[in-house]
Amino acid sequence: TVKLGLFNTSGDLMEKWEIPTVTEDDGKAILPDCAKSILKKMDERKMDRTEVVGVGIGAPGPVDSEGTLYGAVNLGWGTMSLKKELQTLLNMPVEAGNDANVAALGEAWQGGAKGYEDVVVVTLGTGVGGGIILDGKILLGAHGIAGEIGHIGTGKSKKNRCNCGNEGCVDQWASATGIVNRAKELLRENSEPSLLRGKEPLTAKEICDSAKEGDKLALQCLEDCMEPLGKALAYFSHSFDPDGYVIGGGVSRAGEIL
Repeated sequence: TVKLGLFNTSGDLMEKWEIPTVTEDDGKAILPDCAKSILKKMDERKMDRTEVVGVGIGAPGPVDSEGTLYGAVNLGWGTMSLKKELQTLLNMPVEAGNDANVAALGEAWQGGAKGYEDVVVVTLGTGVGGGIILDGKILLGAHGIAGEIGHIGTGKSKKNRCNCGNEGCVDQWASATGIVNRAKELLRENSEPSLLRGKEPLTAKEICDSAKEGDKLALQCLEDCMEPLGKALAYFSHSFDPDGYVIGGGVSRAGEIL
């Protein structure tokens, strides 16, 4: 889904909602759907464009300082001016960034990283994203791919390649998708009893909940999937020496078991 939120200029969340992410036809409907939903919400609240400071969008792919997206493989998007396209649809000011980078900015402004100048934010969802804040500023790099923790090689091979084209990325292990895939592999590889057997469709939440109940196979799955993330965080510690990490995204709701 696409998550949307309405904020005042102090950063208070006034309302949040979501719409389906329609990835068919290379995701052509996604931005128009977002624009329609935003305009509908404004209409419901009797807001006009003059009351809106701007719209920010985060996308799962590298985005440079000009708002150009260099592909989002999970959505079917290629290179596009994300900022200009949404601006044209809305006729309002728009800023665009990588989803994990804008999550990092949000956490530094009003969330778990508030008060820190040097922090790394990791998002564990369908994929694994990362954003780096150094001296209070987001680190973009030359092409907007700085902080892509999900595509650090783990040294642990996988039979299938990652969406990025490489093999053994953190994304293939520590994402919700990776956790489910690893659990399915473990279920096929042995016949020991498990709370996960017969669950269809199997979800990352069920795997984490089963691990909390002491299920051996679920615990093994999380051990296998979180070790690569731990190693990647260690690499980032040596590279950027942050004050700390903020771990967010849907998978993070599992808490300490991770």
